[in-house]
Amino acid sequence: MTKPFIPAAPVLPGTGERIELMLTFLRIVEAGSLSAAASQLGTTQPTISRRLKALEAALGLRLIQRTTHTMRLTQDGERCYEQAKTLLTTWARFESELKGAREEPEGVLRVIVPHAFGQERLIEPLATYLRQHPGMAVEWLLHDDRAIQDYIAAGIDCAIQVGEVSDPGLVSIPLAQVARIVVGSPALLEGRPVPQDANELAELPWLALRTFYRNEVVLTHNTTHKQKRLAIQPRFSTDSLYAMRSAALQGVGIGLASAWVMRDALASGELVHLAPDWQAEPLPVSLVYPYAHFYPARLRRFVDLIRGGASSIFGEDVQGQPKPKTS
Repeated sequence: MTKPFIPAAPVLPGTGERIELMLTFLRIVEAGSLSAAASQLGTTQPTISRRLKALEAALGLRLIQRTTHTMRLTQDGERCYEQAKTLLTTWARFESELKGAREEPEGVLRVIVPHAFGQERLIEPLATYLRQHPGMAVEWLLHDDRAIQDYIAAGIDCAIQVGEVSDPGLVSIPLAQVARIVVGSPALLEGRPVPQDANELAELPWLALRTFYRNEVVLTHNTTHKQKRLAIQPRFSTDSLYAMRSAALQGVGIGLASAWVMRDALASGELVHLAPDWQAEPLPVSLVYPYAHFYPARLRRFVDLIRGGASSIFGEDVQGQPKPKTS
């Protein structure tokens, strides 16, 4: 049975420095390397190495076994890591409770956001967050790949995710549903009538948004709820919604895309809504972050802001039109 990690001496001067060393140790373990930890902590690898050596010297233990290419925890390191997580989480919770609900967040919030939402809809609430909390800075990381799940190891506080959330280790707060429609350039139709039935779309060249579909699309009729499954051979594939829109505007092909991103081009006539009675299943939008015993004020304030403003940030129904206001 593993023995509990109990300090050999009472709290002494320099405890604050030891807590900093312990925090550095946790970051090394969770980031996977000294260089990654240095990047996340905004310092140098030699500094991280010196802190690790200082902690090992203070404890009289070897915590990490390092070679040229690998790094692994020793048995003492594994025990220290688990106890340090508990210790520091308890301390952070204790400190937060003492400060109370009026605690003002300080530091850096790291957020992953999709390119489109991250450059448009979410900038206004981000600006509000920074105005409300002048002691905060934000790292705003644009990424459409839903495979980024190890938020702790990456030093990420939270993410806005489009699509189903499958990781059981994440808290998921539903925010919205994104309508998806098929669009294309009028020039691509070469004077032909706008296709009204989903089957007519199979004859046209396609664009693929690799994050959500590649070789097949499934469309549902708005009234009858009948489904059509179309096999496609895209002429152009991308993981960027903006690149897809640009390709559609150039007449490269037709694409299935978020209605709100295409709204202006549809209004100007640069793009046409094809088979308007048919749509793909809307995509859920969620705010996600790892489960933890304690959440810092910087994250709690951001979560409250985004969740509270979701209706205005993402305010569209499944037709891509503004939602009616309710009293």
